[in-house]
Amino acid sequence: MQAGLVQTFRAFAYNNAWANHRLLTACAGLSQAEFAAARTGFFPSLQATLNHIHVIDLFYIDALEGGWLGPKAWANEVPYPSVAQLKDAQRAIDQRLIVHCDVLTAERLDDVVKINRDTSVQTERRDRLLMHLFQHQIHHRGQAHAMLSETTVKPPQLDEFFAAGEAPLRAAEFRDLGWSEATVWGG
Repeated sequence: MQAGLVQTFRAFAYNNAWANHRLLTACAGLSQAEFAAARTGFFPSLQATLNHIHVIDLFYIDALEGGWLGPKAWANEVPYPSVAQLKDAQRAIDQRLIVHCDVLTAERLDDVVKINRDTSVQTERRDRLLMHLFQHQIHHRGQAHAMLSETTVKPPQLDEFFAAGEAPLRAAEFRDLGWSEATVWGG
């Protein structure tokens, strides 16, 4: 069963990167003003929401890798003001998460990860921290998706999880990302 969990975390890392790629590709159709425009959501714009996803990814992925970056990750809440800048940065952090999940073992899922909170050190099991990170990403991407629906750019479908029968529909995006179905599923 643990081996199945390892593959599940791998698949979530790839799905996360794919969803970010789809959403940021759609946002590339916005002007800079539309990207930064005030909108209804937990964060006040697509720019702020999508940068938040990135800085929190940086915070947790650094901790998963054994780093000690801590809250410095969000010292600048909008480190990437343009979609193009953010897309490149998000792709890089998504790749770090994929690499992390690609080398997971059943034993490492139970490891304790130390998270620098500046005034304290939080400890979490690796599997729980990964689940938290994926849930965080899904939550805020959903908000960004709703914000995007207020624009003239059609929001991409993000509610899929690599259904086998829909592989041809994502083949071009997988090529853009340098992946194949075998990359994701280890086949």
